[in-house]
Amino acid sequence: MWKNLPLFPERASALAWQVDGLYFLLIAVSAFFTVLIFAVIFIFAVKYRRAAHPHPVHIEGSLPLELAWTLIPLGICMIFFAWGSLIYFQEARPPKGAMEIYVVGKQWMWKFQHETGQREINQLHIPVDADVRMIMSSQDVIHSFFVPAFRIKQDVLPGRFTETWFHTTKVGTYHLFCSQYCGTLHSGMIGQVIVMEPTAFQAWLNSGGGSAGSLSVNGQQLFQQLGCATCHRSDTQGRGPNLAGLFGKPVLLDDGRTVTADENYIRESILNPGAKIVAGFKPIMPSFQGQVSEEGLMALVAYIKSLSQPQAPATARAQ
Repeated sequence: MWKNLPLFPERASALAWQVDGLYFLLIAVSAFFTVLIFAVIFIFAVKYRRAAHPHPVHIEGSLPLELAWTLIPLGICMIFFAWGSLIYFQEARPPKGAMEIYVVGKQWMWKFQHETGQREINQLHIPVDADVRMIMSSQDVIHSFFVPAFRIKQDVLPGRFTETWFHTTKVGTYHLFCSQYCGTLHSGMIGQVIVMEPTAFQAWLNSGGGSAGSLSVNGQQLFQQLGCATCHRSDTQGRGPNLAGLFGKPVLLDDGRTVTADENYIRESILNPGAKIVAGFKPIMPSFQGQVSEEGLMALVAYIKSLSQPQAPATARAQ
């Protein structure tokens, strides 16, 4: 029975080995110094016991000793710091072209939506050997997206988007947890990440679930329904900024600051448009707070992002 209980979760992402390597180094160094300190204490307790040395002897300080126990721990800590920083920066910078999946944490479930329109609850299907970027938001309280096999854990916050990413390396089904206490049924907020071969994943995509349209198409429909197209026009007559080509670009504000038009900027501009006024425009946009759901916000973000993506030629679209 005990042979079937793994000491550590499987490693199913590209960064899992690095995270484990740093963790094992921390354990090894901690164990080494724990044994060393207890051994020295025991030896000194025996060697310098009162019966053998009834009178203490004054000892002057030792500069080499002081330097040794200062510089050696500093060097070890700098190794931890450098390795940990390398892993952190890798985890914090999703590669370009990564598959994007939008996630909503809700008491007590995980809701996923693929860019092509497929929706899932407490299950996420993804292909193996792929970069996957998760764009996440909470509908209510703080949750935390935790997949032990990928060695990733990221808080999911209400009122803003957070992100994490991973590169899948092994086909299989892996546990998904909420690692942040989020209410009475927190322990039931679990799910599965199903990593599939590319052909099997494509078959899953084609099997249905995307009939409601892609995320950007849904966002375009919502954009029209809310009347956003009235002001955000593609010509110079619009009373709001032109959104074509906006995403990912710097935006000059009326107070002189420059911000990047990322997912959180777009979200804030929808819910609190007066927070960051674009230079050359008046603060006339109404707030859509309470009128757009989390899923709607993600659809609007996906649509605005699609306006910055190169469009296929008309002949290619016709084919």
